[in-house]
Amino acid sequence: MKDLINAIDKIVEGGAFKIVISNKKNKDEKYNKINVNIKESKDKEYYQIEKYTDKQVFHENIETCLIKDKLIEYMSTSYKQLSAWSEDSTFDLKISKKGKVFLGKKKADNSNLINKDHNKKKNYILEEGMIIEPLIDLGVFTKEGKVVKSKYDKYKQINRFVEIIDDEIKKNNYKELTILDFGCGKSYLTFILYYYFVEIKKINVKMIGLDLKEDVIQKCNEVAKRYKYDNLHFELGDINGYKYNNKVDMVITLHACDTATDYALYNAIKWNTKMIFSVPCCQHELNHQMKAENLEILTKYGIIQERVAALMTDAVRGNLLEAVGYKTQLLEFIDIAHSPKNILIRASKGNVSKQKAEKALDEVNKLIKEFNFSPTLYNLLKGDKLI
Repeated sequence: MKDLINAIDKIVEGGAFKIVISNKKNKDEKYNKINVNIKESKDKEYYQIEKYTDKQVFHENIETCLIKDKLIEYMSTSYKQLSAWSEDSTFDLKISKKGKVFLGKKKADNSNLINKDHNKKKNYILEEGMIIEPLIDLGVFTKEGKVVKSKYDKYKQINRFVEIIDDEIKKNNYKELTILDFGCGKSYLTFILYYYFVEIKKINVKMIGLDLKEDVIQKCNEVAKRYKYDNLHFELGDINGYKYNNKVDMVITLHACDTATDYALYNAIKWNTKMIFSVPCCQHELNHQMKAENLEILTKYGIIQERVAALMTDAVRGNLLEAVGYKTQLLEFIDIAHSPKNILIRASKGNVSKQKAEKALDEVNKLIKEFNFSPTLYNLLKGDKLI
């Protein structure tokens, strides 16, 4: 079984866009053969499975991340042969009567076999063909700079994040930027952003990643050195109480848990940061505080209360950013089908009118009164008399 899994891993990760499964193990097997083709709809890739009987064809669409398990299921239970085609290789997998697995691979130009509709690709900022080491190490790109088909959704998600930042960056002719990434974790996005700023936008950046895990920080610094990303380094520290005395142009906070996002936004505001990009993670604070005398329907069902509280948390953060002078948007970061945590807060320091700032704060105060909230960011800003 291990040999079969390894063989199918190589086929899928090799970028197979067309697969034919044949040679039934049992004559009673319903389907004579199975064709698998990669398709694209609304800028989303998926695999279409065609199962052939003597007289009919049955279709099934599955997400790209599920194709490995599906192929393993077919080959371990029902079929003995699989042929597959990628842009530059042809694969031939056979299973002997004794269960031995044989995988052959030949170099071949199969670009003419690619479905023309599938070949109409969006122009991404991080294009195929670029040798981007973080994307290669992440398994999204091959060493030749091609997207691994099973990682296409991740590739689009990363590009979406870069596009959201690029929309803000291209408004000004920045020559240099100081960027802080709070709660950077393993930092693949931090490394990718550094590449975007330095290699694509040609901006002189200083980037600092902050996280609580010492082993993660050590590894990230080693990777930055290996990539020769000279102006990217990582520090051990807590978002709450982090001190930085120089100017900060951009603050990034991805999946900082619960009120950690609030402390990151608070620091960004205190530093008068030009740009803020935040993707909040779990949001428990308001859910635990939420009481509704006039709108009990929102607290009657636990799952409804949890989701409403999460949306209110980000709405409050957005309004508070407006109240202190940031033009703020709440954007969809990724398709909600992939994650319910799909909101990104984008804020830029701008000319927010006094009337708009007061209205934003008034809306927060009304929400707090209605649901008996005590949001962390609100209290921090109130304590410093910033609102």
